Amino acid sequence: MSAPTTATPATGGGSILASLKRGVFWNYGGLYFFYFAIWQIFFSFHGLWFKQAGMGEGDIGLINTVMAITALCLQPLYGYLQDRLGLKKHLFSFVVLCGAMVGPFFGLAFPSLLQWNVTGAAVVAGMYMSLVLLAGVSVVEAFNERASRANKFEYGHARLFGSIAGGTITAIGGWIWTHVNPDSIWWAASFCALVLGALLFVAKVPHQAAENAAKGEGSEAKVSKDTIKGLVRNRSFVGFVVLMFGTAALYDVFDQQFSIYFEQHVNHGDPVSLFANVVTIQIFAEAAVMLVAPWFVNKIGAKRGLQLFAAILVVRVLGSAMVTTTEALIAWRLLAAIEMPLMLVSVMKYITRMFDVKISATAYMLGFGVAKSIGVAAFSLPFGHAYETIGFADAYLVMAAVIIGVTVIASLLMRNDKRLEDADRRDPEERELVAA
Repeated sequence: MSAPTTATPATGGGSILASLKRGVFWNYGGLYFFYFAIWQIFFSFHGLWFKQAGMGEGDIGLINTVMAITALCLQPLYGYLQDRLGLKKHLFSFVVLCGAMVGPFFGLAFPSLLQWNVTGAAVVAGMYMSLVLLAGVSVVEAFNERASRANKFEYGHARLFGSIAGGTITAIGGWIWTHVNPDSIWWAASFCALVLGALLFVAKVPHQAAENAAKGEGSEAKVSKDTIKGLVRNRSFVGFVVLMFGTAALYDVFDQQFSIYFEQHVNHGDPVSLFANVVTIQIFAEAAVMLVAPWFVNKIGAKRGLQLFAAILVVRVLGSAMVTTTEALIAWRLLAAIEMPLMLVSVMKYITRMFDVKISATAYMLGFGVAKSIGVAAFSLPFGHAYETIGFADAYLVMAAVIIGVTVIASLLMRNDKRLEDADRRDPEERELVAA
């Protein structure tokens, strides 16, 4: 059986100019900015800080591994809970509370944990930071996407504030690290969490939308095990999972050690400084592309958007293997500014168009969060070994072949959301969201 369409629209709506005139848009943009400020502080400086604290590379790697494993365990639960909560802020508030404790944890508690046991400290830190980041990010994305539909603005337009945070906070954090002291970056993260909490407290959702969310996005049926079973058996959802496993994951795996490859092929100037500047430009360009990504994905459809994301990733990987001049490598890296917005917007639109919106958080966390995390865990070690044995270029050729194969398989499984959306405009009763 198929679930009928709900009254909740699959997308947000409105132009960026119209959104900019609304206070609620800036409110949710602020949520993205200050959450991803915390994210960027950690991922920009945690390696250096832990190294200064006396931890080795293996222990730092253990922190990241524990973070990923904890996220894998929590994301299905978080998705189920957020779908039950609808537009209630309880789970998001928990993530904010964990973020506010980053300063006290690393500034006061973590040194004592290190004195007790380095491995134990790494495990505790990994589990704790997963609550804030790798698991917490799914809560933030799912809540804000649902709220964007309720407030009738495009998710992608608000999401660009996260990219702006990524492009600015590294410079601010570097200044704090140099001119104050390294420990202060954690207290800066706590400050960002406090601002995030204040913005979440005042964030508004239309009264009717909140009531509908509490009732299951306008449906009389509550989120049930049968609903979730219907989701995981859905052909389009299986294809979506396959695609995220083999493309979104390899996007991260490709970037993990690209800086090393870049440094090997830049023979003049300071390669590290050049790469840092390229990444900064890429992040700001990403924010600019995010402005038009919702309009573009609405035009071509979310499935086509995901396929285009995969195609650009293939070009970037193959190009990096075959053309290795400094200018070309910069160009391949800057292509990521197109990839990321396409992926983020297409993921959210495909989920809300193809699957029952009352389980959109579950669909996001299982289909994107968990699938991507498993893919990163599955591919990181083999490709890391391949870089050492056959070299980066040949490993990139293998990676491109994997991406192409996965994309073909996923495309055969995934239904076209654009066709369903067009059919919905003619006859809303014909639209199928979740196929058994």
